[in-house]
Amino acid sequence: MGKKAYLTILTGLVLALAYSIVGPTNPAHAAAVRIMPLGDSITGSPGCWRALLWNRLVNAGHTDIDFVGTLGPQGCSVAHDGDNEGHGGFLATNVADQNQLPGWLSAARPDVVLMHFGTNDVWSNRPTATILAAFGKLVDQMRASNANMKILVAQIIPMNPSTCGECAQRTVALNAAIPGWAAGKSTAQSPIVVVDQWTGFSTAADTYDGVHPNAAGDKKMSDRWFPALAGVLGGGGTPSPTPTPTPTVTTPPPTGGCSAAYKVANSWQGGFQGEVTVRNAGQTTLPGWTVRWSFTGGEQVTQSWNTTLGQSGAGVTAKNVGWNGSLAPGATATFGFLASTGGAPGNPALTCAAG
Repeated sequence: MGKKAYLTILTGLVLALAYSIVGPTNPAHAAAVRIMPLGDSITGSPGCWRALLWNRLVNAGHTDIDFVGTLGPQGCSVAHDGDNEGHGGFLATNVADQNQLPGWLSAARPDVVLMHFGTNDVWSNRPTATILAAFGKLVDQMRASNANMKILVAQIIPMNPSTCGECAQRTVALNAAIPGWAAGKSTAQSPIVVVDQWTGFSTAADTYDGVHPNAAGDKKMSDRWFPALAGVLGGGGTPSPTPTPTPTVTTPPPTGGCSAAYKVANSWQGGFQGEVTVRNAGQTTLPGWTVRWSFTGGEQVTQSWNTTLGQSGAGVTAKNVGWNGSLAPGATATFGFLASTGGAPGNPALTCAAG
C-alpha cells in the first residue's frame, strides 16, 4: 500500500471515530410537555373528551405533548394518546385523605394537570369546604412533585341523577366556590386556571344518565379544555374562544350607560341557576350599579354570589359588592344566583342604574 493511500484511510478512520464520539451537530428537541388528565369516570371511562382534545391539540400544531397517567385508554374508539388518571367512582376527598396522588405523580411526572374532580364527592354529600380543602392538598402534592406545575381545574359539569335530588344544587355550590379558592391558591410559578365546564352544559342533552357525558357532552368538554390548555402550552396553534351562551334578555343602555343581560345558565326540576352580566355602555366610569327585575312565575332566590341581593315578593334588587362596582367604559361584571321554581324559569325584563 502506498503512503498516500495509507494516509487517506487513516484520515477517514479518524473522522469516523470523531463523529461517533461527538455525534450529529443538530440541536436537541425539547422534551414533550407531559399532561395528566385527573379525575373520576368522567375523565377515565371512556373519557372520549380526552381523545377529541388530544387530536385537536395535535391538529393545531401542539405536537410535543404527551398525555400521561398510570391508566391506559378506557374504551374510547377514537385514536389518541389514552394515558390518564381517571379513576371511576373515586372521590377527591378520599384521594387526598389516603395520599394516593403522590404515587401517580411519581410514576407519570406531569408538567400540566387537567383536573375534573368532585362529582362523586357531591353525590356523597361532602361539604363544599371539605372538597376545596382536598383540592388544596392535591395542589400542594402536585407542586411537591413539580414546583412549576401548571394546573387546570374544572368547574365540573352539572349532574342530575334520578337517585340524588340534591346533587344539582350541591354542584352549583361547589362550582360557585371554585374561582375564589383558585384565586387564593394560585401562584406565579404554579398558576391555577379555572375552566368553566358548567355553563351551557345540559344534563338532558349532553349526558346519557344525568351524570356522564354523551358524544355531545364530550365535544363540549373538549371545546372548553382546548383554549385553556393551548394557552398554557403556548405557540403551535391559535386557541379558539370558549363558546358562551347568548344572553336571553338584554336591556338597552339607559342614561348613565348601565345595561344588564339575564340568562338561565342551568335548570333542574324545582330550580335553576341564573346569571346576570352588567355592562358599562357609557363613556365614563360607572361608580356602582343596581339591577332590578320582577319574577312572574313565583321564583324565589335561595342563594347568590358576587352581589348583594334582596327579594321582596316578586321584586328583586341586586347591587354590586365592593370589588366589582367600579366599571370602566366597556367593562363588565357578572353575578349569579340560585332560585326555586314551580315551573320553567322565566325571562324577566331588567333595569340597570348607576349607583
